[in-house]
This record gives sequence, structure tokens and C-alpha cells, in this order.
Amino acid sequence: MQPDPSTLERIEAWRDVEVRDNGDPAEIREMFDDAIGIDDSLDRERLIPSGLAEWFVVAQTLIPALLYVPGAQSFRLPIRIASYSIALVGFAAWWFKRGARRNIPHPSRRWLLLAVLYLTLMMFHPLTNGLLAGVAQVMLYVAIFCAVFWAPAYVERPRQLVRILAIMLVCNGINSLVGVLQVYDPDRWMPRELSFVYTTSRVAMEIATYIGPEGQRIVRPPGLFDTPGAVCGAGTVAALLGLVFALERFAWWKRLGALAFALAGISAIYLSHVRASLVVTVGMMAVYAVTLIMQGERKRLTAFVGLAAALVVVGLMGSVALGGSSIQERFSTLLEDDPGSIYYSSRGQQLAAGFDELVDKYPFGAGLARWGMMRGYFGDPSNLDSTALWAEVQPNAWMLDGGIFLLGLYSAALLAAALFEWRLISSLFKREDRMWAAVVTAVNIGTLALVFTFVPFATQVGLQYWFLEGALHGAMAQRLRK
Repeated sequence: MQPDPSTLERIEAWRDVEVRDNGDPAEIREMFDDAIGIDDSLDRERLIPSGLAEWFVVAQTLIPALLYVPGAQSFRLPIRIASYSIALVGFAAWWFKRGARRNIPHPSRRWLLLAVLYLTLMMFHPLTNGLLAGVAQVMLYVAIFCAVFWAPAYVERPRQLVRILAIMLVCNGINSLVGVLQVYDPDRWMPRELSFVYTTSRVAMEIATYIGPEGQRIVRPPGLFDTPGAVCGAGTVAALLGLVFALERFAWWKRLGALAFALAGISAIYLSHVRASLVVTVGMMAVYAVTLIMQGERKRLTAFVGLAAALVVVGLMGSVALGGSSIQERFSTLLEDDPGSIYYSSRGQQLAAGFDELVDKYPFGAGLARWGMMRGYFGDPSNLDSTALWAEVQPNAWMLDGGIFLLGLYSAALLAAALFEWRLISSLFKREDRMWAAVVTAVNIGTLALVFTFVPFATQVGLQYWFLEGALHGAMAQRLRK
């Protein structure tokens, strides 16, 4: 029950005194709200993003979307670099403006610093493709994980974390919706430049398209990116966060919007034909459901599981109606065939080959810029001693870049992050804090699962992981200590 108006007036006066005497207005207000039980629902939050962390989330969708501007493909390299450079800008702002302030060091910090030190030494490996390409490879690693250093300084309260998750839902939901519209009305929503790139050769066309309900070829939707099927990444995030926010206590139309974004997310996954993303999405939902069981949230668990099951079924039905029976045929193999066999026939062989061959051939790494976009953008093709190699799963990429040492150091950093998340879920005092820590954990576990299907920690997916990890640390670490 809310306090009466006269009590609220006195509370506001107390707040003003505390703010004047103690500094941080947001923290003081949250302290008073916690103490007297004022309802701090999401309806009271501003709709416009504010602060470096929130605009950083927006930029991760907005910058790649610039490739939709006519003629922007000629500026593809600077646009792609900008998505990662903005993380380095955040690091610079933290270092120079905030004085590298941090209250409690993140447990992954030492392992990441050792990893970048080892990568720096790898620039002098005799098989590194070139100095420029080697520096670019190291900077890519730094750009992807540096947010875990600076994000805690800009996300210092749980409510800020909730706002970031809400902004992520909106951005990824819009991205997913665009992906659905690209199948529904490609003439209007699929950029001509991008679709032309997909169909420049017969092989590329076969990989990037599938047959629709009327025999037409459908380009696997990129969403607001420029790669066939790339919208599935946004779809996984939108599907989970949409369900979570649909169960929160705020205006009905906002909850309905969150559910619509979740439906767009799961539909985008189906329409992209990426089975691994569906498995990861269901796994993320399962992880979140387990945390609800651990916390005794039976009512929320029942609602979440029911909505999730309906979402998966309804999304499939709608996607089949829009994209044809090939969608049902592709995803039905997940139930008809042995999951282990499916994985081994696609990515499992590459993973096994990596451990069988790369460990023996390149135990300390094959040199930098031997694979991936840093070689494509900055590599020296005339260097015949440093030929191009291929990596489609993350452990193989780590082995090529730094051998068993880099594989061990980065794995240790991810393990430390996972243990920190588990500690938050099991030890935070407030129910709401544990709930939101569980949401971030579920999203990040989805990224960890992708390690065995592609190279998330060489893309914006890995950047999102470390940013969320830093935001969670900033919002909750001090409360854990208290």
C-alpha cells in the first residue's frame, strides 16, 4: 500500500536532505523506496535512453543498420569497425573521465588481462600475417571484452540494469520484426544492395536462400544486419527478454508489446533456418525456468513456461504460413534425428578436428590474423608463409590465435564470470535483484552455448556478453558485499 500524501511530502523532504548531504540522488531515492515500500514499477521510467551505457546498447543495433542507407556498402569497413570502436570509446571515457574508477574488480579481469598480454606477444609470432593485421586482431579482442571494465562505472544500480535490458528488448525486437517483414514483403523491406550481394553466385544463392510456399526463393532474413540469417542473434535475445518483461507489473500495452517482440524474435529464428539458435533460445528459457524453481517462484514459473511453450508453437505455425513447409522440415530434424549426430555432422567435426590437429600443429598458436575479418580487412595475401586458415567454432579460433594458453585463459575468464553469476543468483538478498541477475545469466549462457557452433567472441555477440557481465557486476556486486 502506498503512503498517504502528507507522508509522501515528508519523505520527499527527507530525500532532499539526504541528497544534499550524501551525494548520489538516484541511490538515495532507491534507498528510501526500499525502506518504505514505495512501488517502483517500470511505468515510472523514462522512455528515452540516457547515459553512456544505454546509448551504447542502442548503437549496437543502430550502427549496423546504417548499411541500409543507399550506397552505404562502399563504407562497410568503417561502419563495421564503428560497432566495436564505440566500446573502446566507452573504455576511454571511463579511463580519462571517471579516472578508471571501480569499487570491486570483476573476477574475470585478471584472466582477460593475461589473455591480451599473451596476444600482444603473439604479434611477434613468425607466422602472424603482418604487424597491422596483428594489431587489429589484438584490438578486436580488447574491444569485445573491454566493456566488463568500464560498464560497472556507468551501471551502478539494479534499476539501471533493468532499463538496459528493456532497451535491449526494444532494439532486438525491432530488429527481429524487420527480419519477419523481410520475408513477408521483401520488395519493401529487403534492401536491394544486400539481396544482390547474396545472389552474386549460384553457391551463395543456395546458402543464403530457401524455397517459399509458392516456389519463390526467400533470402534468409538479415534483419538490421547485412549477413543472411543474422537476425537470429537478435531473435534469441528478443524471445527471452520479451517473455520476461511480459510478466512484469506495468501497463498492459507495454506487456503486450513485450510479448509481440518475443513472438517476432522466435519467428525470425524460424525464418532464418538456423536450428542452433532455436536450441540456444529454448536452452536460455530452460535456464531461466530453473532459476525460478530455485527461488520458489511457482506462480511466475507456471506463467513463464506456459507462455514459452505457446510462443514456440505459435511462432512455428506463423513462420510456416509465411515461409513455407521447408521451415517445418528443417526444424523437425531436431526431434527426428539424434542431437549428437546432428551437431557432429555440422560443427562437431570441425571442433574435433581442432583438438586433434590444431593442438599438435599449433600448440602455441598459428600467428595472428590467420582467419576471420581482421585477415580479410587488414591481412597481407602476398605473405605466403602466413596462409589463410579457417575457424567456424570458437575453441578453434582461440587455438589459432594463441594455442592452448589463450584457450585456457579465455576459458578461465568465462568460468569466473559464470561462477560470479551463480553467486549473485544464490546470495543476493532482494528477490528482485536475484530475478534480474537470473535474466542476465540466462542470456549469457546462451552466448556460451554458441561457442560450439560459431565464433561469438569475435563478433558483437561476445561484445554484448561482456557488456552485460559488466553491467550486472556494477549493479549487483556492491549489494552482494552488503
